[in-house]
Order: sequence, then structure tokens, then C-alpha cells
Amino acid sequence: MEIQQEQVEQNQQRKESKHFAWKRRFTPKRLALMGIFVALSFVVSLLEIPMPLFGASFLKLDFSGVFIILISFLLGPVEGVIVCFMKEGLRCFFPVFSSSLCAGELANFVITSTYLLIPSIAYQKKRTLKTVLITLSIACLVATGFALLANRLIIFPTYAYVFGGTIFGLTVSEAFAKFWVAVLLFNLIKTVSVGLMTLLLYKRLSNFLKKLKI
Repeated sequence: MEIQQEQVEQNQQRKESKHFAWKRRFTPKRLALMGIFVALSFVVSLLEIPMPLFGASFLKLDFSGVFIILISFLLGPVEGVIVCFMKEGLRCFFPVFSSSLCAGELANFVITSTYLLIPSIAYQKKRTLKTVLITLSIACLVATGFALLANRLIIFPTYAYVFGGTIFGLTVSEAFAKFWVAVLLFNLIKTVSVGLMTLLLYKRLSNFLKKLKI
């Protein structure tokens, strides 16, 4: 009986510890900061730069991912994924900002979440510049691979559906065969650019937030 009572108490302590950890993770200050980063990433996502590589006029570069990667470094991967989800949700909530029935937003959520997980998880365990550089490099390659899959399985089929079954007069398979190199190169450029900008901004922002004690 004593052993059972002890196990019950231990289980209760674990539950209380987890509850406290989550409560500490989502304090008013941290939630407010996440809200600010949702707004920033949403606004920046509207500032798109056309990159018609190899004739792929649908490719547009934006740097909204910088704020999502930054928040994942500052607060953690869970917060980064939540901010990413909220930002893509806002774009879907306002249909004028989505030209693919939210397929592009869904793909961006998958790709960006994949991109932030490796470096942000590693950074929580070892906060060094070397860790950031190595894991961001790996994340660029992994996210680029996921982007290729997302385009083939989600974006291209949805665009074909929206535009009457074809993309520039081509079937999904034909369009992907024509543009996959452009998609691959575009996403590699995008992930590397986002990574570099994150590195440039992180230290200054981190020092500022330390003063705010977030």
C-alpha cells in the first residue's frame, strides 16, 4: 500500500511539473511576443518578390519565414510552429491573399515547420553559433526536399484544379516535370536567404529581449 501511495504521489508531482512547465511557457509576455511575430510575419508575407526562374512565373519570394525562425530560436520550436500556423491561418482567413485555395499556405506551413524544427530543437540544448550554422545548413536541405514534395503533391494539383485542370496548358505531371528544377532552386535560395537574415537579426533581438526578461 505504501509503495502504491508513493507511486501515486510521484505521478501527481510529474503532472504538476508538466502543468507548471506549460504555464511558464505561455506567460502573457511570451504570448504577446508570439502575437507580434504573427503580425510581422503576416505583413512581410504580403511583400512578395517575383522570381520567375526558368519561366516559373508563379514563384514569389518573401521573408516572413525569418520571423518564424527567430521566434523558434527565442522561445522554442513549439512556439515557432504555433506562430507559423497562425500566420498561414490569417492568409487563409483573408481569401484575397491566397490564390490556391490555401494549398500554398498549407505547403508553407509544412515546409517552414520542417525547416525550424531541427535548428530550434538543437539550439535549446546547445546555444552556440556552431550549432546554429550546422543545423540551419541541414534544415535548408531538408526543407528544400520537403518543398519539392509539397509542390508535387499539394500545390501543383490544387493549382491545376483552380485553373480548370491544367497549369499553363500542361497536366500536373507535365508541369512538375518542366518546373521541378526551378522549384528546387527557388526553395534552396529562399531557405538560405531566410537562414542568413535570421543569423543577422538574432543576436540583436536576443539581447533586447533579455532586457525585457522574456
